[in-house]
Amino acid sequence: MPTSDTGILLNEFKRAERLMGNSFEITIVADDETWASKKLDMAVTEIKRIERLLTTFDENSQTNQVNKQAGVSAVKVDKEVFELILRSLKISTLTDGAFDITYGSIDKRLWNFDKSLTALPDEVTVRSMVKLINYRNVILNAHDHTVLLKEKGMRIGFGGIGKGYAAEMTKSLLKKEGVKSGIVNASGDLTTWGSQANGKPWTIGIANPNNAHLPFSYINITDMAVATSGNYEKYVTINGNKYSHTINPKTGLPVTGIKSVTIITPNAEIADAMATPVMIMGIKAGINLINQVQHLGCIIIDDHNNIYTSKNIHLQ
Repeated sequence: MPTSDTGILLNEFKRAERLMGNSFEITIVADDETWASKKLDMAVTEIKRIERLLTTFDENSQTNQVNKQAGVSAVKVDKEVFELILRSLKISTLTDGAFDITYGSIDKRLWNFDKSLTALPDEVTVRSMVKLINYRNVILNAHDHTVLLKEKGMRIGFGGIGKGYAAEMTKSLLKKEGVKSGIVNASGDLTTWGSQANGKPWTIGIANPNNAHLPFSYINITDMAVATSGNYEKYVTINGNKYSHTINPKTGLPVTGIKSVTIITPNAEIADAMATPVMIMGIKAGINLINQVQHLGCIIIDDHNNIYTSKNIHLQ
């Protein structure tokens, strides 16, 4: 068994918590349980801090302040929030709007994906809500760190990037704190560094869209992040057709044709943010985009269980 610099046996210490509306599991490799417990406490505190900044469930969060002032005035936010919005808008440009933090403008009553949804919403309602989704109408002032949503009724939300951002920030904090190896897993969106306690790379299962408990493939990774977006997590069946909770921001309608998209890249924030747009763009356009970006790979499974990969992914 590998040992630490002091010659003591290494172990893996875990902490599981419900944070940001998701199940987070943090694993670190260390030789001392008390030391590891303190580091895990710090990790949970960091995720809670990010949740307070980004949540839309707290009236006083910076995100909600921006949403409340939509169409009225600019709102000053922390540099950290400002920069996350700036990076989000860059991803919107890269994906031609398939990723868009202003998707929050779609009312939850339109698509709530619970048992009460028995019919598709009418097109007029959908169109009126989609009109407010437009990342180009997020006006940023880099000098003052202010954010203005141009139209009344516009809303931003970080559901497509927040988990990955939290995972990446937590990994960064733990590394600064001297944690040599670990995983931050945010409901399947995860980031890794170092190696397992036995010295081997981390083994990650790629979710099987037909059975989330049985991975269809495994990959060995270190210093990499993986995120999966799938139609098997949350969906409704209407008139025999399956509609996933992934909404195309241009049409306001659920995406069809793809069961899951897995993104592999060094940064968890990028992995999280790219999984959904590839699903929205479709197989050909999605893989074409991934192939043009360095250090980015993807695996797509369509409705007929066909597997497609970017040119840099070789499945076992």
